[in-house]
Amino acid sequence: MAVLVALAAVFSTAMGGLFALRHRDHLHLILGFTAGVIVGVVAFDVLPEIADLSASTGLDFKTVMIAMAGGFLGFHAIEKMLLVHNVHEDEYAGHHHPTVGLASALALCGHSLTDGIAIGLAFQIDHNVGFAVAIAVVGHDFADGLNTVSLMLTHGNARPRAVALLVLDCLTPLAGAALTLLFHVPDRGLLIYLGVFAGFLLYIGASDILPEAHAKHPSLATLALTVSGVGLMYGVTAVLP
Repeated sequence: MAVLVALAAVFSTAMGGLFALRHRDHLHLILGFTAGVIVGVVAFDVLPEIADLSASTGLDFKTVMIAMAGGFLGFHAIEKMLLVHNVHEDEYAGHHHPTVGLASALALCGHSLTDGIAIGLAFQIDHNVGFAVAIAVVGHDFADGLNTVSLMLTHGNARPRAVALLVLDCLTPLAGAALTLLFHVPDRGLLIYLGVFAGFLLYIGASDILPEAHAKHPSLATLALTVSGVGLMYGVTAVLP
């Protein structure tokens, strides 16, 4: 079931990337919106699930928050080692760095792999939880497709290269879901995973996407779309069982 549901994430990622290719002149608006979607996923889907699992398993909520902080800081360290942000802040908006775009896009592909794993692990908990997580993942995988293409193009990569990374990003959720057929994680392990996953998402939204959205086009429209992205995920999670 998890693998079949992950196919929706594949489709969502592809649609997001194709949308970015078609509307690249408005990437700042798209990135602003998708940053809001990611914040909404963490606030209204991942953190409530963490709270519920923490209560049912008896694991201290602080432990999971430590895992979330570790996920945030860990990805920050990984990006630094990969030189993803090895540019001066005052140069960020004015120069193209194709390798930066490639490294960022590959990081998002890794994120999409964890999306598929998240769907598979959620189905290990319960079918309702699985579908709830899947809806949230499908919603922000549209953003992943957008961001993969956007970051490639923004940093001066050619269109065919951006498309190649989009294809990779589309396939990774399916691979992640398939991997979870090979192992089972106890509830406490799932909690730690969800904490790390939340920290990862927050870092992607706050450090990668929002700064890029406002680098060249700081505007109220971009801010409004970020708020709209948060609101959309609130609406999506509000109607879940």
